[in-house]
Amino acid sequence: MKKMISLILCVLLFAACISASAFAADAKVLKVATNVAFPPYEYYEDEKTVGIDVDIMQAICDKLGYTMELSDMEFGSIITAVATGKVDVGFGAITITEERAKSVHFTTSYSTGIQSIIVKEDSPIATIDDLHGAKIKIGVQQDTTGDIYATDDFGEDHMARFNKGADAVQALITGKCDAVIIDNSPAETFVAQNKGLKILPTVYAEEEYGFEMSYDNEALYNEVNGALEELLKDGTVQKIVDTYIKAE
Repeated sequence: MKKMISLILCVLLFAACISASAFAADAKVLKVATNVAFPPYEYYEDEKTVGIDVDIMQAICDKLGYTMELSDMEFGSIITAVATGKVDVGFGAITITEERAKSVHFTTSYSTGIQSIIVKEDSPIATIDDLHGAKIKIGVQQDTTGDIYATDDFGEDHMARFNKGADAVQALITGKCDAVIIDNSPAETFVAQNKGLKILPTVYAEEEYGFEMSYDNEALYNEVNGALEELLKDGTVQKIVDTYIKAE
């Protein structure tokens, strides 16, 4: 009798293993990449990755039945990872530009942003024109549109590039640069976290954000973009944005 029970248990265990293996084989994984240092779009909270972009992408995965596998990498590496097929989707409050669209396929825009200028509260810099000063150093996160626009407008000699926006802000605090150009929502977060800083009352640039995908997988692009458009239409995306950015 004991042998019979053992045999039955072995059969049940074997069947369960086959079922689990079949499930794992059928599981759909969406590989995504971002730079987890750009609050409120993506940042760590108690070692968990959270933020606007993360929540929107999770909502897309939930709608389509995917498991999200997230990689944290340098911002400048995201577009290459997408274009070469290392990951399926790249995000990080990434501005849709014609130059970037030569390498990756952008989804429908899910959010509008602006570039703002952070300075110290006692800074003599009061307008964008003041950034043209001969000795002015402008801190930016490397490879962002803030970096691209500022380099075009003020010249290479004025640039101070950092891997993270927070590093640029720290350089401003310690006097290694005179201003930081960065997206407005992160700018507000950094100013709230660091006394003695302020945002100039002017808009440096306006832009649209989108998720990056490869041109080589049109079926997946249509699937993801279709889900995003549904989430935009039913108000889910706006609800997520409102969770992190409170209306004044």
